[in-house]
Amino acid sequence: MFDHVVLAVTDLEASTAFYRTVLAPLGIGQTASGEYVEFGALTQGEGAPKERQHLAFIAPSREAVDGFHRAGIEAGYRDNGSPGLRRYAPDYYAAYLLDPDGHNIEAVYRDPEVRAGWTWLGAGLP
Repeated sequence: MFDHVVLAVTDLEASTAFYRTVLAPLGIGQTASGEYVEFGALTQGEGAPKERQHLAFIAPSREAVDGFHRAGIEAGYRDNGSPGLRRYAPDYYAAYLLDPDGHNIEAVYRDPEVRAGWTWLGAGLP
């Protein structure tokens, strides 16, 4: 659905360290660096965030959600919700961390049968 999303961050180095740490358990690595740092479709650029954002990353398993949260906590980042099922849907397993700018970053696992119906996941792909 998106080619990329740009997130303004006040300290590009600190934010890059956060995303490198917490996205690794989800299988998302850093894909570009320079004036902008990218982790797949997430592009970071230095600037003053106008407001806090909420980004949710698809996790391949509940264990990956746990790993995302554990990696962040062990690295000293702020917890914003321990791993567990949420009220949004019976299969909605998620955890939340705050990045250095206070953006709410989520890892969420949904059952494969649910995701199979999400036609937008393959939008724009051959």
